[in-house]
Amino acid sequence: MKINMNEDTAIHIINDLQADTNGSIRFFVRLGGCSTVQDGFSLGITKDSPKHPAAELTIQKQKFFIEEEDEWFFDGCDLTVSVKNGEIQYEFHNENNGNS
Repeated sequence: MKINMNEDTAIHIINDLQADTNGSIRFFVRLGGCSTVQDGFSLGITKDSPKHPAAELTIQKQKFFIEEEDEWFFDGCDLTVSVKNGEIQYEFHNENNGNS
């Protein structure tokens, strides 16, 4: 599992969360909403410090990460994060099966 995003997306998220320089931003599972990988669950974003990261990506001195405890949500998929019309979008990709 890995996290993919471009620098423009990272800057959008950093600004949206008013994150500190050299901080950490977590993608976490929350109850409710919808996703293409798990019914009844969705992703949230928050400022947090990694404890047991399953995936990490550093852009603009920010560490974006997913904790091991949330790894089940991705069902073996990689996460691609983008921004479309000012809204954060998530895509889940499984190397073996294409898009999920």
